[in-house]
Amino acid sequence: METQSTKEHKTHSKKHIDFGIITVSTSRNAKGGRDTSGDNLAHSIENHHYCVAKRTIVPDNKNQIKNKVLEYLDAVDIIITTGGTGIAKTDITVEAVRPLFDKELESFNTIFMIKSHESIGTASMLSRACAGIIKGKVVFCLPGSPDACALAIEKIILKEAGHILKHAGE
Repeated sequence: METQSTKEHKTHSKKHIDFGIITVSTSRNAKGGRDTSGDNLAHSIENHHYCVAKRTIVPDNKNQIKNKVLEYLDAVDIIITTGGTGIAKTDITVEAVRPLFDKELESFNTIFMIKSHESIGTASMLSRACAGIIKGKVVFCLPGSPDACALAIEKIILKEAGHILKHAGE
């Protein structure tokens, strides 16, 4: 399904990619509970021979989320946040991160919704997953659900990581 042009771009894209994972969860931050979504993301990234260079848990706090994303920009190529993309009052990851985008990758949400709908049906509309470019780095904001994270990382992000970075840095 890929065009020859896409294949060529992927051939010349970055091979070593450093990822940062930011789990957004007030309860996990305070109680130190298991971070299943973060663990699964890290496992998938490392299985594809990429590096998880930074990882942390922050509470559902707009300034802390924003500041952690800005901090990670100096250390990694791709940042993945997990949690805070739903519709509850405490879900503020999108509000914290989206204003930082130089460019938004609107199609990420569309592809994610289509693939989510195949798995969970119309409940997929409750997610506000998004992605964008900040200073040549890529940021993905994913739901906190382990299944949603697995879908996004395996079926979308890792397939295009190098390709997106190639163009984000141009």
